[in-house]
Amino acid sequence: MRSLCDGGMIRPWMISTLVAGLFLHSDCPAQEVAHKKANHQSLDWFPDESGNPQPTKTLQDWEKRRVAIIAGFESAAGKLPSRDVPLPLDMLVSEKIETETYTRETITFASEPGDRTPAFLYVPKGLTPGEKRPGIVALHPTGALGKRIVDGQGERPNRAYAKELAERGYVVIAPDYLSFGDYTDYDFSKDRFESGTMKGVWNHMRCVDLLVSRPDVDGEKIGTIGHSLGGHNAIFLGVFDRRVKVIVSSCGWTPFHDYYGGDLKGWTSDRYLPAIRDQFGLDPDKVPFDFYELVAALAPAAFFSNSPLRDSNFDYRGIEKAAPKARHIYELNDAADKMRIAYPDDEHDFPTREREESYLFLKRWLEPR
Repeated sequence: MRSLCDGGMIRPWMISTLVAGLFLHSDCPAQEVAHKKANHQSLDWFPDESGNPQPTKTLQDWEKRRVAIIAGFESAAGKLPSRDVPLPLDMLVSEKIETETYTRETITFASEPGDRTPAFLYVPKGLTPGEKRPGIVALHPTGALGKRIVDGQGERPNRAYAKELAERGYVVIAPDYLSFGDYTDYDFSKDRFESGTMKGVWNHMRCVDLLVSRPDVDGEKIGTIGHSLGGHNAIFLGVFDRRVKVIVSSCGWTPFHDYYGGDLKGWTSDRYLPAIRDQFGLDPDKVPFDFYELVAALAPAAFFSNSPLRDSNFDYRGIEKAAPKARHIYELNDAADKMRIAYPDDEHDFPTREREESYLFLKRWLEPR
C-alpha cells in the first residue's frame, strides 16, 4: 500500500486515503470484479466486498467508490510508486529575475533518484517575517516552451496564469512537463513508470512537497491551475493529492465518448496513456476510468472548470452530461458551492473573463475571510 506520510507526518488530508488504501491492492479480487462490471458514467454505485455494485447512500459508500476510481485510473496509468521514504528536494537555483512584485527563480529539484524536474518558482515580495501565503502549482499546456508559456513568453497572452498569480501574491511553482521546455531530453523508456501521465502525477506531487516545505507557504492552502494538458494534469493531481484544496482546469476534460467523438488516439503517446491503445484498444467502453469519476473524486476540494462552447478538443456537451452527476457527489460531501463550470462562447482558450473568475475562485477558497 502506498505511503500516507509526507515527511514522516500524518496529515488531515490523509485520513480518507488511509481508509481507501485498505482496498487499493492490485491483488484484491473485489477491485478486479468491480472494473469488469463498472459503469464509469454512473456515480450512484460503489463496489461491495465482492466487487458487486451497491447504491451509494453515504460518504462511506462514496469513499469505497473513490478507491475503485483510483484503482481504475492506475489500471491504465500504472501504479503511483510508494512515497514511504522521504526524498530530499535538493532544490538548485540557476537564475533569479526580479520584478516589482515577485522574484522568479529558475530551479531544478530532485523529483526522484536520477531525475531532476525543471521549474520556475515565483516568490512574492513584501512578505513580513513569519508570513505564509497560499501556494499554487501552475501546469502548462502542450507546447515546446513548457513552463515559459505560463510565464507569458508564448504567443498567446491568455496562458500567463503563473505570472498573473505571482503578481497577486501567491507562491507559485510552474514545472516543465515531460518532453517540453527544459525537459525535452526525457527518456520514457528508461523510467519506472508505466505512463508519462503517472510520472507527471509524481512530479506534480513533488511540486506540492516543495511548496509545503517552504516557510513562506501555508501548507493547508494549496491550489493548482492548468490549461489543456495542464487542465487534465491539474485534475489528476487533485485526485491523488488531498493536500490540494482548489483545482482549476481550463479546457482539460470531457468524458472519453465526447473526446473527438470517442477517438482516443490523442491520449496514447508515451507522454500520456499508451495503455489506452495497447491494452484497451482505443475503446472508450473498455478504458477503466472516465472523467465523470475523476471530477467527482476531487470532492470536497473546490473545482473550477473553464469549458468553452467551441472547444474542438474537449466537447462541452460531454461536460454538461458529467457535471450534474459530479455535483451530486459534491452535495453528498456538503460542498455544492465548491464546484463551478463556466461555458464561455470561445474556442480552446482561457479567456480573460474566465481566467479572472478562476483567480477569484482560488482566492475565495484559499483565502477565506
